[in-house]
Amino acid sequence: MIPVDTALHRVRRDLILSALLKGAFLFAAVAALTVGPDNTRLVMLLVLIGAWWMISARSARGSRMAADSPSLIASGQFEEAERHIEQAMRAFSVFRAVKLQALHHLALLRHAQRRWQESAALSRALLAQRLGALQPLSKPAALILADALLEMNDLRGAYEAILRLYQQRLSLTEVLNLMAIQLDYMARIEAWEPMMEQWMAKVQLTELMPPQAAARAQATLAVAALRTGRRDIADWLRARAELLADPKRLAAERPMLWEVWARSAEC
Repeated sequence: MIPVDTALHRVRRDLILSALLKGAFLFAAVAALTVGPDNTRLVMLLVLIGAWWMISARSARGSRMAADSPSLIASGQFEEAERHIEQAMRAFSVFRAVKLQALHHLALLRHAQRRWQESAALSRALLAQRLGALQPLSKPAALILADALLEMNDLRGAYEAILRLYQQRLSLTEVLNLMAIQLDYMARIEAWEPMMEQWMAKVQLTELMPPQAAARAQATLAVAALRTGRRDIADWLRARAELLADPKRLAAERPMLWEVWARSAEC
């Protein structure tokens, strides 16, 4: 397993080395175009082009190593995903994108492994980078960070990550993930009335989520309904959640959800 400190050190080191290498190639290219006889300059330029092509080809291999990581993580093949990510991190790449993508994939893997502190540290490190063309990675990284911080009960940090996401244009999948995280955050700070605002629209959005996530979101809304005296809505949401997931598993993940079924048992 790649230690977080080692991963961050490798990425930072390679980013510095790649910047220095690019600077050296640029200096050499300028020299090749301006210094010496025409034949010598042509030879120097051809050598530089060949060297850059070889380095670029080797860098592209690093990108291919990590390309399968998200699908491996999604299918639960964590060890294989770890191997791919480690290979991508060990291989030198002149392209920033390769290293930053590997860093994001490692954060995604640690999040799937429920290693919240490591996932948060990796996501923070990625968000601190100048992403450039990889700016779209900032949204999933912020989602991972917000969720990991909630699991660590860092409500202030989670709020800041959520606020960051509201400043960006999100895809439908990102909107669904953000809503689930925000419901969890609002439940932890007991913002029951705001949770129930446009509750039916939120329920409709949960129908687009995977079953376990949808059930947890609906059960969380059911707690809010109970806390605001809307028992009929709470019962309806509880019944919907039961169709999608095992209540014991839901309550094991979020103990506050026991309230939904405890109230049901009292009736």
